[in-house]
Amino acid sequence: MVVDGARPLAQTREQRFLGKVAEDTARCRGGDRAVSARGLPWVDWQQYWATGDNTSRDQTGQDDAGILSPDQRGIRGALLDLEYQRTEMIRFNLFDNSGTYEEYVLGRHGVAGPALNQWKSTRLPNDHPDFHNVGADGPQRCNGELVRFRTLTGICNDIENPLMGSTGQPFARNVQFEATFPDEGRNDFAKNRHGDRLGLLKPDPQLISQRLFTRSQSQPSLCNGGKGTPNHSPQSHCDYEQASSFNVLAAFWIQFMTHDWFSHLTEGHNRQVHGKPDLMPVGCATAAEHHECRTNDRIDRAESIDAGKTFLDRSGKPALAQAYKITTNNVTAWWDASQIYGYDEASQRRVKRDPIDKAKLLVKDGYLPPFNTDDPINPVWSGQEAVAFPDNWSVGLSFFHNVFAREHNAFVDEFRRRQKASPGDDCGLRHPAQPGRAIPYSRVSDEELFQIARLIVAAEIAKIHTTEWTTQLLYDEPLYRAMNANWSGLFKEDLVAASALKTVWMTLKADERNEWYSAFATGPGIIGQGNRRCLFHLTPCLDLWRMDNPRDINGGTNHFGSPFNFPEEFVTVYRLHPMVPDLLHYRKLTGDANQIVRKIPVLDTFRSQATAAIREGGLANWALSMGRQRLGLLTLRNHPQFLQHLPMPHDRTGSGILDVAALDLIRDRERGVPRFNEFRRQYGLKSLTSFDDFIDRRLVEPDPERQRQEQLAQTLRDIYGTHRCDKSKLITDAQSMQEGGRLVPINDCLGHPDGTMVDNIEDVDTVVGWLAEPVRPHGFAISETQFQVFILNASRRLFSDRFLTSSFRPEFYTDFGIDWITNNGPTGKHVEPMGSNGHDVEMSPLKRVLLRNVPELSSELQHVVNVFDPWGRDRGEYYSLEWKPRTGAESDPDFSPPPPSSVNLN
Repeated sequence: MVVDGARPLAQTREQRFLGKVAEDTARCRGGDRAVSARGLPWVDWQQYWATGDNTSRDQTGQDDAGILSPDQRGIRGALLDLEYQRTEMIRFNLFDNSGTYEEYVLGRHGVAGPALNQWKSTRLPNDHPDFHNVGADGPQRCNGELVRFRTLTGICNDIENPLMGSTGQPFARNVQFEATFPDEGRNDFAKNRHGDRLGLLKPDPQLISQRLFTRSQSQPSLCNGGKGTPNHSPQSHCDYEQASSFNVLAAFWIQFMTHDWFSHLTEGHNRQVHGKPDLMPVGCATAAEHHECRTNDRIDRAESIDAGKTFLDRSGKPALAQAYKITTNNVTAWWDASQIYGYDEASQRRVKRDPIDKAKLLVKDGYLPPFNTDDPINPVWSGQEAVAFPDNWSVGLSFFHNVFAREHNAFVDEFRRRQKASPGDDCGLRHPAQPGRAIPYSRVSDEELFQIARLIVAAEIAKIHTTEWTTQLLYDEPLYRAMNANWSGLFKEDLVAASALKTVWMTLKADERNEWYSAFATGPGIIGQGNRRCLFHLTPCLDLWRMDNPRDINGGTNHFGSPFNFPEEFVTVYRLHPMVPDLLHYRKLTGDANQIVRKIPVLDTFRSQATAAIREGGLANWALSMGRQRLGLLTLRNHPQFLQHLPMPHDRTGSGILDVAALDLIRDRERGVPRFNEFRRQYGLKSLTSFDDFIDRRLVEPDPERQRQEQLAQTLRDIYGTHRCDKSKLITDAQSMQEGGRLVPINDCLGHPDGTMVDNIEDVDTVVGWLAEPVRPHGFAISETQFQVFILNASRRLFSDRFLTSSFRPEFYTDFGIDWITNNGPTGKHVEPMGSNGHDVEMSPLKRVLLRNVPELSSELQHVVNVFDPWGRDRGEYYSLEWKPRTGAESDPDFSPPPPSSVNLN
């Protein structure tokens, strides 16, 4: 690197990094192990030194070499690769669907598109109730009360782009618009890539569900299709492949998150044709006779708007300005806890406030109350807890909603104590109309305190997800450092280094600053970016930030030239149904916590049954139960059986049952998600050339895992088929391939000889593809394809949110609120008595939340470092994935060998 300089960023799509490094680079970072894996399609960094468990660490005793030691070269090399991937995706994968993409390509008034930060399509329309409050037909800018707190519909997060990220905005895309809706064959690439082989029900989604998603059972009668045996007997048993270092709390946590981030649901409305719901089949037309099939399964069609407007790009060629069809996100796109507090008027009416203390959420006897008869709800939600987003309700969602309702109130109670103890003290809050006037504790109104508490809860949730959930989902050292850098920075408290990095960044040209922003932000961290304006970037900082300066309020956000919303592809990679077990292993804290008292079907905790279950069992017992139990591995043949036979109202599906696993495939096809191979190309990952690429070549016969993968590859071949390839047909412009020592466009033969029979690898549904990936980085509960989508979007939802960047200040949160988030609670930082994976570990934010609000868990949680790691597991040495009990959990039956399996791999 010293001789040749750093790797340049790709200038065109086909020059992208693809996660593959040169041989000498691989040897420097991982020795022979990294070099030997370069021929595989998967990213190289997972083979570097110290990126796995103890066996990946250098054994030559070179640790005294500091940053030049093998382990540090490996870890830092991995972080560098990840930053290149993120930076190139910021350049090539931002496709806003709201009408801004033409300017992103062509620029505006001499300003390059990626440097733009304001757009016409993000203005409030003239029929919006706040149209005149933001400037009407003139320059629009949010001010006053619209600036202070998170708004109901998400407007005015960015004060210069009021509509961005608000309820009802179009989902963005991370793939070229021309690559969307491949089933419809709208362009030559799609036609050449897929021929006439694709359709909404081609290949048959129920056939795929039955042959590739079904959990085979060694004792079918004890599982009973996911329903278990009568009376929730602990003798019930459902086989599922389990992740070693992730628990069931983590499975329900991500559903709790997605309810905040995105929804295609138009509440209370099904698409109508002649006054009746427009229902469509869910496959089964071609399902083999020996597989279960329901020809009368039906479901609502997805809603979309035809688009496909074109413009001339810089080369004068026509390009799409929007995807062929547009779908809308019917909740806010911000990390604003809208699933708790609401995202439109109807959802807000479902949120109950405490009539005694209006700053609080209504909690009765420790739990959220159920809906009233006059609440605006779907009838099937009757009897559930009153929350803003009550769809797909289960005991796991009930648990997290109740915990964070208690947390909201805990903050209010603690703030009230400060109001009482020091009523005249300045709390740090400010009003935009009088930014220089101090607001004492005593003058904070109930409504202001409610909104402050919402800010606190939303930020806590974002911190938990970034630094706790994700670091357990991606359980290795590079990602531990990367996710903590996203939040608090690689330099953390080293303000001199952070300031120096910012000074270097400021010397770059405007377009270079934008391009490299994500890399430079990892120094001080994204959270709080721009929340100080230092004179000459000096340290200590002479802070010039002012609330009456719009550039200060908004100045820490960066949208990289494209308005923020979640892309449809982000929704796809959160199809995580295999994580959910069929049966929940219910335990009790009193008595023997190691004993499984009952095995309760998840199906028996749906909708109003969740409300009864959470009260009967108690938050502490349910936390123990879900905290101890492992969730399901994200792999093929591991979907919950109950979701393949989910009871549904007959007016929605003729059979009264729905195969949710099949529906996942249909929804991706309806919403125009590219199939797996093109999906990978679009995100800058190497594409596969046959179904045999789903076999890990490093495994040798007679390894049972190799045999399993070979059988799965053949099943994929049986379902998706083969065809005679035509080398003259080009199938993509997103990537090139090596042929004869030179880069050439990828054609239908994918490197095979012209006219030979090749696998229809291009047709594999994206979800099927990433579940089939046999190689993933150490400790990853997800595939590298899913992770690539996260690299881009997990950071953008922080970069774009001013309440997590430049408005992360006492003027909005109060001094006490900022301290609460920074220190994970009101009593300062707490450090775990035991380290983990070579680090001194601060007590995690979710652990602190549980200790505050479910104090009965204190004895169980004393053994826990990360709440999403199974609570009975010994974390062992450096990123161990070994499944062995910690001291005191030896008698836990979940550590016993599973019963003999008779799994049918065919």
